[in-house]
Amino acid sequence: MTTMDRACAPGTDQQAAGLPLTEGERLDWLRLLRSRRVGPTTFWRLMEEEGSAAAGLDALPRIAAAAGVRDYAPCTADLARAELDRGARIGARLVGRDEAGYPPGLRELPDAPPLVWLRGPLPVDRPAIGIVGARNASSLGLRMATRLAAQLSAAGWCVVSGLARGIDAAAHEAALSGPGGTLAVMAGGVDIVYPPENADLARRIGAAGLLLSDQPIGTTPQARHFPARNRLISGIARAVVVVEAAARSGSLITARTALDQGREVLAVPGHPFDARAGGANALIRDGAILVRHAEDVIEALGPAPGPAPSSAPRPGTGAVPQPRAVRGPAPVPGPAPGGGPEPAPGRPLREIAQLHRRILDRLGPSPVAEDQLIRDLAAEASAVTPALTDLELEGRIARRPGGLIARAD
Repeated sequence: MTTMDRACAPGTDQQAAGLPLTEGERLDWLRLLRSRRVGPTTFWRLMEEEGSAAAGLDALPRIAAAAGVRDYAPCTADLARAELDRGARIGARLVGRDEAGYPPGLRELPDAPPLVWLRGPLPVDRPAIGIVGARNASSLGLRMATRLAAQLSAAGWCVVSGLARGIDAAAHEAALSGPGGTLAVMAGGVDIVYPPENADLARRIGAAGLLLSDQPIGTTPQARHFPARNRLISGIARAVVVVEAAARSGSLITARTALDQGREVLAVPGHPFDARAGGANALIRDGAILVRHAEDVIEALGPAPGPAPSSAPRPGTGAVPQPRAVRGPAPVPGPAPGGGPEPAPGRPLREIAQLHRRILDRLGPSPVAEDQLIRDLAAEASAVTPALTDLELEGRIARRPGGLIARAD
């Protein structure tokens, strides 16, 4: 098999065969991909025109000179070897588009990433569903993401998300221990966790699920990396479910990309007064499938291909894990017993303001139970109760019958 055969169009039978790269080819592919002004589209065009990555590297200075770029030099072999060595030290593996360990959904894309770094034991050929949404998610949004992810994983679907705060983290957490597992697409290198508070979650995903990135090892994520990460999420998944998204948000970029890639888009409706629901509600208005529970997703897509997990509860049955405290700051210590709405002596006002912000971030116009809010905050009831009283007196929250609370502003 020639290197020209390896550059066949995505989705062909040759690629589905899982042809391994030689070590020399892997180094050449990495050098070509890491060279200046070479992205996936340019990479595949050079492979098609020149016949191999090595020939593409030789042609790059000539092509750059014709474009008016002087003194162009491709990525050196030493730099590429150094990246391979860094990946090996952290237990990551670099997989080419033609190889068996490459995500099948990405392989279908016309501008598929030539190489991706993978870290973790989860097989890449599991049927996948993306769950994305707001970083400043409400309690109801977090509960919905948790329930959906747990039930879809129990039904054999791998849950894919972006390891961000809020909905992403809740979905990963809930799916991690299920039969379907979870895959986190990272905006930077597979060794750089963002946001930092998700470091423990990323460690556990790397041990039981899968971390994936097309960025070099050691890359700190920048703003320009996130749209590319979102595109990988939708490319890996059969469908994308949006849970809480503002009218202008990264989650809507993922949804639009999913449509461009021929994926299904589904959305969870939210209260029209909650800005976090504006994007998801607009998607439903424009034709996205409305999701109330996991059965809606499974009905739209069909059961996960392959044998159903025998030990997994059916969606809608069994216990659903609650969100863990992987989002936001550490719990705020409570005031001394007997304290009222006034802060306990010695308790900094900054901590009180921080707790107020966390409470308001979790609340929306739709009421939520006070005890559920306390669990979602992972804080002591003795700290949350006086804070709720403060916010109620300020007119920021409103109490509803049955012990429910909603945001008032």
